[in-house]
Amino acid sequence: MYVPAHFSESRVEVLHALIRERPLGILVTFGAEGLSANHLPFEIAPEPHPFGLLRCHVARANPVWRDFSADHEALVIFTGPSTYVSPSWYPSKNESGEVVPTYNYLAAHAYGAMKVVHDAAWLRGLVTRLTERFETGREAPWRVSDAPAAFIEKQLGAIVGIEIPIRRLIGKWKASQNRPAQDREGAARALGEAGDADSAAIARWIREKAPR
Repeated sequence: MYVPAHFSESRVEVLHALIRERPLGILVTFGAEGLSANHLPFEIAPEPHPFGLLRCHVARANPVWRDFSADHEALVIFTGPSTYVSPSWYPSKNESGEVVPTYNYLAAHAYGAMKVVHDAAWLRGLVTRLTERFETGREAPWRVSDAPAAFIEKQLGAIVGIEIPIRRLIGKWKASQNRPAQDREGAARALGEAGDADSAAIARWIREKAPR
């Protein structure tokens, strides 16, 4: 990923927060037929330091857990809020006219060697944690224990776990850092008034990432 210095985000806690908030990652691996991409919900753990560990599971029928190269790291891509930025929001448009549209976004790329896990207790623990996490806040949250034990055992037998100790973690927070202060404020104001969650989030990051 191309990351100019002014768009770089290297704080591990910020990158982990994005992964927790937007857990559906794209697992990119290299196998016998070239590149493969799978969309999977991930769990992020803080250990081992400094970048942590990713966990997920796939269907046993999915060839990704058999067909991947141990000589190439896996890449998991997480994307956060994103939105179009109009040059009409920049005060400098009225001064020079030298402005163009852009697209602001947040992204985290995690790299590491992929490990396959078949242990039933590990798999049960992962699906239980993921279920509890996504069911939290519902009026009648579903629990793994709600289903018949034999059925759950059968389901666990149909999946395979994946662990990726993160060796590199790269963040790109494209939030108008390359624009003058007045243009950043103009974009943040317009996005804050747009009324959708992604625009509001990018507006906050434009102000958070303002050069100091």
